[in-house]
Amino acid sequence: MALGIFLAIIGGAFVSIQNTFNANVKKQVSVWTTTALVLFLGFAASLAAGLIFEGTGLFIFQAELWFWFSGIVGVGVVACVTQGVQILGPSRAISLVMVSQIFFGLMWDTLGWFGLEQVPFTWQSLLGVLMISGGVLLFQLGPKLEQKPFVKLNPETMEAND
Repeated sequence: MALGIFLAIIGGAFVSIQNTFNANVKKQVSVWTTTALVLFLGFAASLAAGLIFEGTGLFIFQAELWFWFSGIVGVGVVACVTQGVQILGPSRAISLVMVSQIFFGLMWDTLGWFGLEQVPFTWQSLLGVLMISGGVLLFQLGPKLEQKPFVKLNPETMEAND
């Protein structure tokens, strides 16, 4: 369990770094060039690592045919998140991605879609998603709320204005 938590945290850091890098690449080229570059380099790196660590076992893949095409979904991930980071900034975009992942993960678990074992829906799970969403909202609105003083001070006299 501890290893899974550690890997998930490191994975989150990698996602954040990758999306920030992708948004910077997209400033120079199109979203499709960025996506192709990211996925091609990812393919090359994972192929090399797979061959080093698994050898020819890398090519043994027994799953439903449609699972083979998950890389196509990666095109949507990279294209959407890259543009989201560029438009909203890293913290806003990644926060929304995180909430979306949790919400859809709950849906896929509850419905048992995509080959997942169906997990019963609980109100506690929904409450958890809503609380995380509220935390993200507070995180995003926090700086805006801090910029608006409750009492406006006149900078010359340092007295409150009405």
